[in-house]
Amino acid sequence: MSMSRTALLAGVVSLFFLPYSKAAAPAVRSEPLHVRIDRLIGIDQDFARYDAGLASDSEFLRRVHIDLAGYIPTSAQIRAFLADSAPDKRRRVIEQLLNSPEYARNMAQVFDVLLMERRPSRHVPQADWHEFLRQAFLNNRPWDEVVREILSGDGTDPKKRHRIKFFLERDSDPHLVSRDISRLLLGMNLQCAQCHDHPRIEDYRQEHYYGLFAFVSRTTAVQDKNKKLLLLSEKADGETTYQSVFDPKKITKTAVPRVPFGPALVEPLVDKAKLYVIAPAADVAAVPTFSRLARLAGAITQRDYLPFRRNLANRLWAHLMGRGLFEPFDNDHSANPPSHPEVLDLLAQELADNGFNIRAILRELALTKTYQRSSIPRPGTDAKQAPLYAIAVVKPLSPEQLAWSVMQATGLLESYRKAYGGKDPEGEAYRRLAPSAALFINAFANPPGQPQTFEPRTDQALLLANHPSLRSWLAPGSTLATRLNSLPLPTRVEELYLSVLGRLPDEEERKEATEFLTRQPKDIGDLAWALLTSPEFRFNH
Repeated sequence: MSMSRTALLAGVVSLFFLPYSKAAAPAVRSEPLHVRIDRLIGIDQDFARYDAGLASDSEFLRRVHIDLAGYIPTSAQIRAFLADSAPDKRRRVIEQLLNSPEYARNMAQVFDVLLMERRPSRHVPQADWHEFLRQAFLNNRPWDEVVREILSGDGTDPKKRHRIKFFLERDSDPHLVSRDISRLLLGMNLQCAQCHDHPRIEDYRQEHYYGLFAFVSRTTAVQDKNKKLLLLSEKADGETTYQSVFDPKKITKTAVPRVPFGPALVEPLVDKAKLYVIAPAADVAAVPTFSRLARLAGAITQRDYLPFRRNLANRLWAHLMGRGLFEPFDNDHSANPPSHPEVLDLLAQELADNGFNIRAILRELALTKTYQRSSIPRPGTDAKQAPLYAIAVVKPLSPEQLAWSVMQATGLLESYRKAYGGKDPEGEAYRRLAPSAALFINAFANPPGQPQTFEPRTDQALLLANHPSLRSWLAPGSTLATRLNSLPLPTRVEELYLSVLGRLPDEEERKEATEFLTRQPKDIGDLAWALLTSPEFRFNH
């Protein structure tokens, strides 16, 4: 890296730590966003030498279906895409997926896992929460608007219980809520700043932690008068004080409500006789005249508040590209600069400019050559030496993606859609197959409260090897076996590979599969099982 580029990097990183700074505007705004992204990604002087080129049509179609719809395409969709010679067919399929009901349901799953980290639904029904998120993505609601709704409410309206799920499922613990808001919405893990300034990250200070904490410290959960529901109740007064455990003088400080690197909340003077709109009482959710909690969502989601949009930009990038521009996702600070700071600045600015339109950002990311690049290294090059994104990142399927892709590959999902072909065949199929999906999600997901990571375990292998549900989906007479066995042998092999791996078999695979099915025609389910449990199926590539 040249000295001038190092200086530029340092300048961009330091910009983040100026309160409410705005990233510099892109140099050529007349060009589409995806073109500008590709130019910034390919700026490395060695990039062209390692550039893997565009992925094949089948590789691209599988990848984009998994990322946007949440599961693999059908064999019919693949055949139609391969037969389409139109130069804009990739753009069209991206648009179709982004406007499909599958996209809304998939993104609801993605953001549910992001925000709730698979915590059990003890106080707010999971179905209600998921439907709120699904509708938000179906209608393409601005993300700042959605977050404001998630972080505001008291739970008294039975139709809006989703507005307090983030708090209640964390036991309304103000420390846990503060930590998770900073981690999940601002990209900063402030947990180690609870007792003192962060010992390893100079940018994270104790005042940042308690600034967030002061917004929620007055809020507690109370039962309603019927003892059936928990509500959020907020006091009108009470200050938070703190000391650093490293301070020998033990100076006590009073926390001022403020988001990290943002201005202090200006609190009006309120007549002591008029502190409450709804006064505290037994089985009543108190509502103060001036609510700190009500100001939290607005402070976080201001369009010129850089941490909020950097965090969202980084997570959307990672969802499609397989890794974040900075990692871990909750370690955005000057000592951990992004791999491509100009790209992160560009995306963060674009989010502010387009009103936090997630669908628009995902469209532009999917249109990039960066996203559509092949995962196979260029012949004669060492992939370990390649610049980032010169070769597509191979990423494991999430537990949800794996579950629904297995049911798609075996024909189960498609058969349920046809069986329940009323007004909402896609939704009804999902509802009825949810218990089957839960088998995979429970086995492949991380424990509640922990971010999702790829961690192969014995119970996962046992599920794939022995679970009766999976075996029944592949047994003679199953949807997949019946459909394949109705075809001539050469077509049967092609259809098997298209249905499971999303591609046509190569010559060696075609020969081996044909010989196997000639000897053992009734064992096509075993061959399908071998493909389903292969690394190729387990990863998006």
